[in-house]
Amino acid sequence: MSSAFSWYIIIGTVGSMLACFWLVVWTNRQRASSEEIKESESHVWDEDVRELNNPLPMWWLWLFILTLIWGGGYFLYYPGLGSFGGLGSWSQEEQYLKEVAAAESRYGPMFAQYGSMDAEQLVNDPTALNIGKSLYSNYCAQCHGSSALGGRGFPNLTDDAWLYGGEPAQIEHSIVSGRNGIMPPLAAVFADEAEIDAMVTYVQNMPEGMDATSPAHSKYMMLCIACHGPDGKGNQALGAPSLVDNDWLYGSSAAEIRKSIVEGRNGVMPAHGNLIGADRARILTAYVYKLSR
Repeated sequence: MSSAFSWYIIIGTVGSMLACFWLVVWTNRQRASSEEIKESESHVWDEDVRELNNPLPMWWLWLFILTLIWGGGYFLYYPGLGSFGGLGSWSQEEQYLKEVAAAESRYGPMFAQYGSMDAEQLVNDPTALNIGKSLYSNYCAQCHGSSALGGRGFPNLTDDAWLYGGEPAQIEHSIVSGRNGIMPPLAAVFADEAEIDAMVTYVQNMPEGMDATSPAHSKYMMLCIACHGPDGKGNQALGAPSLVDNDWLYGSSAAEIRKSIVEGRNGVMPAHGNLIGADRARILTAYVYKLSR
């Protein structure tokens, strides 16, 4: 935060509080007597309902003043006035770390107990799976959905179609270290739109069988075979999907397939190792492994 902006916040905040204090004092500088209030009536409604200029009761005004005093104390103790850190040296990062440390001391031994077990053992432990379900809801549901059915660009975790493999070790690696899947844009390698259209049709029909008579077949064998394989079944070591099943990460329409070929795709699974730790990752691995079985 720049020095000028810091002073802008300080002056604006303190000035507003002083203005409120002055307003309370100014409006109460001279309280009218009951007779003066009655004589000042200016409106009569429905013949006998009179509007009087009554001042605020003193207890209400004192609440305003006490609120301002409390606010001043708050800004002195906590950071809120520009770059002033507060007399209490409080920070949200420090409080977060304290809460994390307290939670770790309470739940760490339990996570460590499960973290030392194999995922194949944990899939039969109801308590571990309940913990895994909670971890999934907190860290995975935003992308893969609350029911783990995925969505456009986010894999379904309940079927048997895995980009990088569905065994516990592969799942755990995805959770801990993340994945980066890249489909390079290939528009430049096609001579014209007709060649692209032919490749789109060829790929779209691959679940029904690879058509060696298609004009795009030789192009596939030259451009795509390195990742998706000669039989189109993909390569889990690279995260290249199978093209001969009916599981499409971005959709099976001609428009989506064309977009993948022409513009490419970049799929990112963020690494969670530093966020949840090895023990929680093992429990989460078991839960995800269980989902597909």
